[in-house]
Amino acid sequence: MSEPAHLADAIDALLPQTQCTRCGYAGCRPYAEAMAAGEARHNRCPPGGERTLQALSRLLGRAPLPLDPQCGVPGPAPLAWIDPEQCIGCARCLPACPVDAIIGAPRVLHTVLASWCNGCELCLPACPVDCIELRPRAALAEPLAQDNRARFTAHRVREQRLAADRAAELAAAKRAAGAR
Repeated sequence: MSEPAHLADAIDALLPQTQCTRCGYAGCRPYAEAMAAGEARHNRCPPGGERTLQALSRLLGRAPLPLDPQCGVPGPAPLAWIDPEQCIGCARCLPACPVDAIIGAPRVLHTVLASWCNGCELCLPACPVDCIELRPRAALAEPLAQDNRARFTAHRVREQRLAADRAAELAAAKRAAGAR
């Protein structure tokens, strides 16, 4: 394994795997790769908080930096909550959740699996009726990074499979239309 790839693996292992994109990258792995390549500073992860900032500084042999305020503020991960009186079942929040913590179906009330929610906030802009709000997590523990990573990977695999299935359906429909 090349040195940048090995370094990216080590950096990625320190990140909280919330896939929140607040760092400006599409997820934790792209941010880790950018840091390993020297293209990103190591102070752009609000969910990681001070502990992650310090660990990244040690790993990279760089001076500790305060969190970049453009990325947000550190703090405990909030918990998404869907107001059942306002949810219209549009399902736009489902693909937005990188760890599949929201369950539901089109035209059916959605809900959040509290133990899976990583507080990434990506569901908020997806909701057209603003029925999702962030609440304090209370006594519930934050999901572990390895659990977040596994759910994110499963989410991406499912998205790719659905896209491939849709492409195959469209190709079959075109072939059928051409055969007429």
